Amino acid sequence: MVTTLITVAVIAWLGQLALGGWQIHRFNRAFDALCQRGGVGVGRSGGRFKPRVIVAIALDENNNVCDSLIMRGMTVFARPTKIQAINGMSWQELEPDVIFPNDSLCQDALSLALKLKHG
Repeated sequence: MVTTLITVAVIAWLGQLALGGWQIHRFNRAFDALCQRGGVGVGRSGGRFKPRVIVAIALDENNNVCDSLIMRGMTVFARPTKIQAINGMSWQELEPDVIFPNDSLCQDALSLALKLKHG
């Protein structure tokens, strides 16, 4: 009985490692494609027991959003998707509380992504 529990725990742990690696691979591919588009700002919100949200925006030379991605969730099945609503908007027009009116985690992540680091 103990051997069976240990075996199940090891299989679950290995599955978690494999699926986590797969998620990181998908995010890195999407993020690399985003970085090719222009300057990128990244923001993250969430906590240990809340769903995490990662927002990344790419700005062109005119400071307009040319591409973006969002990834949110608590599981390894969360995947990066585009934020279609902000494509083409100017950096100054982006208001997190208007874009995500009912999601404070997305608002926090977007506001952090808008604080681009230079240098």
